[in-house]
Amino acid sequence: MKFREVDQTNWDDFVTFFEGKGCPSYCWCMAWRPLPGDRQQASNADRKKALGALVQHGTPIGILAYDGETPVGWCSIAPRASYTPLGGAAYEGVAEDKVWSLACFFVPRARRGEGIGKQLLAATIQSARKRGARIVEAYPVDPDSPSYRFMGFVSTFAQAGFTETGRAGKRRHVMHLRLGSR
Repeated sequence: MKFREVDQTNWDDFVTFFEGKGCPSYCWCMAWRPLPGDRQQASNADRKKALGALVQHGTPIGILAYDGETPVGWCSIAPRASYTPLGGAAYEGVAEDKVWSLACFFVPRARRGEGIGKQLLAATIQSARKRGARIVEAYPVDPDSPSYRFMGFVSTFAQAGFTETGRAGKRRHVMHLRLGSR
């Protein structure tokens, strides 16, 4: 398994992955990102175009997992300020641009249960650290949650060393991991 940040060089891989059978081309991972115009009226094409514009401008959007040359998983991670408010906390002594949000995981049903999500989590933490993040914040849910399951599960983040900070709404937990410098 290898992992690559999505940028202009692998945007086509990202598009192919998102447009694959059962993949999330309905949202283009724009649920928590600012979207021009009326969010309720935005089409899938509008969402794809908006995310593509972020990539064109060099804004981090996330990581793809590859099995050989084939993308098999996705994790959205970027500076928290590039998302709409997710319910996170202020961290004393940590500048806002050093707080990164991990807002989504996606592994196609046929590849679930292979540990791709846990590997993606480790890769996203490493990527955020490399880009200067001091905090990675996540918004997972309990396994019986009827919604927001794409944000991951509390147990996965707890096993990776995340600490619960609070709640965002009725279902989402806010958890964070402090990153030491390397």
